[in-house]
Amino acid sequence: MNRRHFLALSAAGVANMALLSRIAAKTQIASQQADYNIIILGDTHYDTEPADVYHAKYVDHNESSNQVHRAEFVRNGEMWRSRCPKMLKRAAKLVDSHTRFVLQMGDLVQGDCGDPVIHEAMLGDAIHLIKKRVCKGLPFVTVVGNHDIRGTHAKECYHRFMPPVISQELGIPVADTSFKFSMGDDVFIVIDFNDPDATLFDRMLDDSKGARHTFIVSHGTIFPAVNTYPRWYLYGGQKKPANPELHKHFMERFAQRNAICLCGHTHLTEFLDWYGYDGHITQMTMNSVWAKEEYGTYRVLREGAGQYGLLSESEKARKAGTPELYAPFQPGVRQYSVSQAAGSYKLSVSPTSIAVDFHAGCAKKTSHRFLLR
Repeated sequence: MNRRHFLALSAAGVANMALLSRIAAKTQIASQQADYNIIILGDTHYDTEPADVYHAKYVDHNESSNQVHRAEFVRNGEMWRSRCPKMLKRAAKLVDSHTRFVLQMGDLVQGDCGDPVIHEAMLGDAIHLIKKRVCKGLPFVTVVGNHDIRGTHAKECYHRFMPPVISQELGIPVADTSFKFSMGDDVFIVIDFNDPDATLFDRMLDDSKGARHTFIVSHGTIFPAVNTYPRWYLYGGQKKPANPELHKHFMERFAQRNAICLCGHTHLTEFLDWYGYDGHITQMTMNSVWAKEEYGTYRVLREGAGQYGLLSESEKARKAGTPELYAPFQPGVRQYSVSQAAGSYKLSVSPTSIAVDFHAGCAKKTSHRFLLR
């Protein structure tokens, strides 16, 4: 794909995205009935081949990170050549008459463009693709991930570009990368874990008191994850100084609301059900990075309440964390499972239950059902 063709596609993508957004904005989300579902994609790291389409201006003078990032470009291009289009096709078939919107869990794009104009085109192309192949005229909602703001002036680009898009999609004013919206009696509180604003989070929680169900949507996890970046959770200290007081504060508030936390970031399908602070938090972490063919099959790596935070030798070798990091949360865990599988998810809400049906890869049948409530 040459540069002229790429820019033409980008312009067409943004134009078509705007048309679909105007259609989607007519959907009155706040007045929907009690029975509904949403289609969810985890991290997608949208990219294409050749890498120069989006990364021609990318420069990293740190050779170690340069090699890691360029390996990611290759990974992304390969999975978006064949596997990810099949995954989107599977996700589209999950849409039915009760589907109200499509949610994406951040790291919508790879980033690393080296130029804000190209970064904006990458965002627009990713949204256009998902709107066209999955949404079927439904609103599209995404939460900001770390890759969505990675690169030269990428953060400013995202903060300028995305709130107006989400405003059009939801048909409500959205001025920030943290926002909330209602679905009947339920509230979805979308938080920017890259730059967590405690005052704004508290205000959104206060303004939605009395909600039947509270869904916290965050790219990063609320509980420490068992991965290479174990402190990359809400106020955990991976990129900024840890703030255990604020983490405890929001754990308490989420528990008091019996919150369901929908997350991404870890490239894992992980389920954690926890009781503490006189309440209940359920965390469902979702992954759509179909990086290897075998990730298209649901295989459980560990399962059982006692498995959370227990590190295998391979996890210890890749510095997945220390027992002390997980110990404060282990007594409250009632259910836990983790898999490397990637795919699409259908969250169904009814007056009697909340469940997630996971389709690994492009599986026609449900690979696993997670009962959240």
